[in-house]
Amino acid sequence: MNIIIPMAGWGSRLRPHTLTVPKPMLPIAGRSIVEHLIDNLLPVCPEKVNNIAFIIREEFGAEIEQELANIAQKHGVKHSIHYQDQPLGTAHAIACAKEYLKGNAIIAFADTVFKADFKIDTSKDGVIWVQKIDDPSSFGVVKLNEQNEIIDFVEKPKDFVSDLAIIGVYFFKHGENLRAEIEYIIENDLKEKGEYQLTNALENLKQKGAKFVPGQVIE
Repeated sequence: MNIIIPMAGWGSRLRPHTLTVPKPMLPIAGRSIVEHLIDNLLPVCPEKVNNIAFIIREEFGAEIEQELANIAQKHGVKHSIHYQDQPLGTAHAIACAKEYLKGNAIIAFADTVFKADFKIDTSKDGVIWVQKIDDPSSFGVVKLNEQNEIIDFVEKPKDFVSDLAIIGVYFFKHGENLRAEIEYIIENDLKEKGEYQLTNALENLKQKGAKFVPGQVIE
C-alpha cells in the first residue's frame, strides 16, 4: 500500500502564516499538520505502507524536504518527493506521483486535521471520507443512495445538493484504474472551473462500475 500526500497548495486563506511556512507544515500542538495526518493514517492501514509520496512545490526548499524525510523515517516508512509548481487542480497534483497509484492506495490531502476511528475496508472499490458541514459550497460533496453508496460527486455546488463534504482522504483498491482516468483527463485537457478535478476522475470510475462508499471521521 502507498500513501500519496498532495501538499503543494498555496494556503492563501492562512496568510501571513503561509508566506514563510507551507500550510501543511504549520505547527498544531507541537507537530506539523502533515505529521498529524500521517499519525492518524498509519494505524488504520490494514497492511504495510511501502511509501509515502509527498507532492510539494520545489520552492519549499531543502529544509522542508528534510523535515518530510524525518517524519517518514520516524514512522519507519520510505518516502519520495514530487513537485507540482502549477495550481492545476487536485487530479493534476495526484498525477505528479502517479507511479504510486497501483494496488491499494490512499490519497490524503495535507490540509485537514482529523481524528480517525476506523479501519480501511480493502474489500471496497473505494472509500471517500466525508463530514457533514453547514456550508458545502466551498467543497466537493457526495450524494448517497439507500444502500449508502455514492451516486454523485459535485464540485463546489452553487445550489444545495448535499451537506456531506469530501475531507480529502480516499482509499482505492485499484490505484492503477484511478491513474488511467487521471491521465485521460489531463491528456484530453478536460478541465472544470479551470482545473483538473479528482471528482471528474471518480465520476468516470463510477460510470465504469466502481462502487464507492463514504467513510466517517470523528471530527
